[in-house]
Amino acid sequence: MGQTLCVCSRGSITIDSKKYYFVQKLDEGGFSFVDLVEGAKDGHFYALKKILCHDRQARQEAQTEVEMHQMFNHPNILSLVAHSFVEGGGKTEAWLLLPYIRKGTLWSVLEKLREKGSLMPEKQILKIFRGICSGLKAIHDKGYAHRDLKPTNVLLDDDDRPLLMDLGSMNRARIEVRGSREAMTVQDWAAQRCTISYRAPELFNVESHCIIDERTDIWSLGCVLYCMMMLEGPYDLIFQKGDSVALAVQNPVTIPASCRYSEGLRVLLSSIMVSNAQERPNIVWVLDQVQDLLSHSPNTQTNMV
Repeated sequence: MGQTLCVCSRGSITIDSKKYYFVQKLDEGGFSFVDLVEGAKDGHFYALKKILCHDRQARQEAQTEVEMHQMFNHPNILSLVAHSFVEGGGKTEAWLLLPYIRKGTLWSVLEKLREKGSLMPEKQILKIFRGICSGLKAIHDKGYAHRDLKPTNVLLDDDDRPLLMDLGSMNRARIEVRGSREAMTVQDWAAQRCTISYRAPELFNVESHCIIDERTDIWSLGCVLYCMMMLEGPYDLIFQKGDSVALAVQNPVTIPASCRYSEGLRVLLSSIMVSNAQERPNIVWVLDQVQDLLSHSPNTQTNMV
């Protein structure tokens, strides 16, 4: 846990004996918001994520998010600069100081492409996707799963290096379900923590005796790849229309006939988005396929417009 944090005058805060100045608000959610702050000594910008811990469970979840960040030192996983738990006014807040990535999320980049009527070049897709896979492999190698992989949880730096963020939904990769009560507990947890249009099929109707593993992330990874290719997730429109995503994910993903990307990339997408988790590949296989496409596909140089 970090040092005690004190809120000082002139819009500044101190974490671990270092002062940071408030610049502006960046984002706000249900129980958290993010501020842009500047280091008083180094002049660097940071993102300060503040999580309202309304009860003991919420505090433990925030602590888990801190521990997940501290577990990794990887170029494709967002690092944690410092943190603290702040008590005041009868409430607790977790403060996570993170690097500020100016370019923003993968989703914001894809939105700009959509507004311009452009598509991302295939080689760029593969390079970004390789970085996402590399970060995910590091998580899986330690026996954990991200559980909420989506374009808004991937940051892109100025060199298009992806960084996985929002590790608050991470837990042990292998979950053994024994009985209907445990199945309902896992299903309810997934409904709260795993974004519906990127949620793996096995998390919608959890069987009473089964094993949920890290391949839930592989499904979400496929949804991210689809979004990079089509500029929207495969189930975004279904969710927006109010139709059943749980029903839709039971069928093979449909790649639009208008898709101009190479057959190799389309085959990779189809190979990842397999409804039956037992037939879904692991991250090592996916990473090998991506590397192979980058090395050998003659179409990766093509700028798709």
